[in-house]
Amino acid sequence: MTVWQIILLASILVLATKLLGSLVPPRVLAAPTAARTADLTTVALLSALIVVQTIGAGQGIAIDARLPALAVAAGLFALRVPFIVVIVAAAATAAGLRALGWG
Repeated sequence: MTVWQIILLASILVLATKLLGSLVPPRVLAAPTAARTADLTTVALLSALIVVQTIGAGQGIAIDARLPALAVAAGLFALRVPFIVVIVAAAATAAGLRALGWG
């Protein structure tokens, strides 16, 4: 199989899965267990994506300026600072560390 055939097959499978999801009865989705599972799965997937994008470098682990920037963002979120301030502070942290030669 070529790469394009694999991409086309994966696209068809994703579309089929999405269509199957719309066939699930509303009473099943309204169940507390289903709602809690969906909430927890979303948080777990987002957390995994953040970790992979922050410390992942190809097949290895890279600790660079992104990790302290993420820590600054998490701290500011814990203090309930507005989102735009969190973004600017995290970007400034990463930029400052990179300017100092770290990462």
